[in-house]
Amino acid sequence: MCAKAKIKYVCQDCGAEAFKWQGKCEDCQAWNTLVETIVEDAKKPVSRTGYAGVSELLIQGLEDIELDSDERIETSMSEFDRVLGGGLVPGSVVLVGGDPGIGKSSILLQVMCYLANNQTVLYVTGEESAAQVAMRAKRMDLPMENLKLLTATEVEQICEQALVCKPDVMVVDSIQTIHTAQLPSAPGGVSQVRESAAILTRFAKLKNCAMFLVGHVTKSGDVAGPRVLEHIVDVVLLIEGSADSRYRMMRAMKNRFGAINEVGVFAMTDKGMQPVKNPSAIFLSRGNHVAPGSAVMNIWEGSRPLLVEVQALVDTCQLGAPRRVSVGCDQNRINMLLAILNKHAGIQVGDQDVYVNVVGGVRVSETSADLAMLCAIVSSLKNRALPEDMLIFGEVGLSGEIRPVAYGQERIEEAAKHGFKRAIVPQANATRTKKTIEVMGVKTLADALAYAFQ
Repeated sequence: MCAKAKIKYVCQDCGAEAFKWQGKCEDCQAWNTLVETIVEDAKKPVSRTGYAGVSELLIQGLEDIELDSDERIETSMSEFDRVLGGGLVPGSVVLVGGDPGIGKSSILLQVMCYLANNQTVLYVTGEESAAQVAMRAKRMDLPMENLKLLTATEVEQICEQALVCKPDVMVVDSIQTIHTAQLPSAPGGVSQVRESAAILTRFAKLKNCAMFLVGHVTKSGDVAGPRVLEHIVDVVLLIEGSADSRYRMMRAMKNRFGAINEVGVFAMTDKGMQPVKNPSAIFLSRGNHVAPGSAVMNIWEGSRPLLVEVQALVDTCQLGAPRRVSVGCDQNRINMLLAILNKHAGIQVGDQDVYVNVVGGVRVSETSADLAMLCAIVSSLKNRALPEDMLIFGEVGLSGEIRPVAYGQERIEEAAKHGFKRAIVPQANATRTKKTIEVMGVKTLADALAYAFQ
């Protein structure tokens, strides 16, 4: 009969330890941050996972390590490879998160079925039965001949079976259902999620197995479980999308092998998730008539430009305090831009309700969208539509100057591919232009508004 594992409680904020659970950490005074953790026994040189072969250690020189000629595995999905940074790295651990029903299991099942033609692939499911997974694969007409399936929830059993199977790529769906026998708590708890993820990560590194972990998200949009879970893995991917839209966006929140904030766009169909090769065309479906308050901007997502429409509505305030509502952008930055508009352009909207919306569910965080948002606000205020073939981007400084942004030339070229004939850009980004598009470089906000509404 094996001895019961010793437990201690560790604060997730400051790392302080306690021998019993308490509501507040005595060191950092944070509430509800103590979680139970296994105490390592230094006298026992056994692997924590309980299976042989994983506790072997070897010190190597950096120059002596041999690298495979093919360092990445292509997943047969161009958008998925883009978000990963060019493909799947052997030995990497990828955490895929998203709301329930967003398509996490579907896209991974698609990728695994196609990878199974050239790789040894193991799909571990803890939420569904084997029959349910097979039904989904059959409904999406996926090749099922070579994919190996395992239904298990105990991490020690999963690793033992994986040692026999020796997979090149492995999926664990989901990490919230996996538990370790060394902890007495129920599956899905903070300690179970963290310890199970740590064991699977060690297995992936030692056996050079690329691993996907499926994770749920909380109400705030973060991956459920401790924040240390995101530090354990190599890549964190979040799938975003609304229930009333067939399009899904996969964003890399962390990537040790590629660009962060890289975005891949997919369309949800009856055959699963299909990559969208031209995302700009989706977000620019503006219709035949362009109303006042609409402007097109070019944001940089990861390693490519993305054309997005921003809409603004300025209306007379019906209540005592004017409202400032923003969807898809930072509301504090909108308030700052309105102050700049009043100070340096003489346009006052203090008694007006201002609503700003980024079309398509895109979340804009970079400052290159400043000028386009202000032009859309002025367009709604003046009730004058901007030209349909005009692109606008640039950062607006507190003194009213238009500051240059990165990748200006690439943004202009992307707009020219989609038929735009003119662009308002910072002066420093207008040095090299194409003949197919007229580029106006501006230095101040007043110059930009004068050209846009001439």
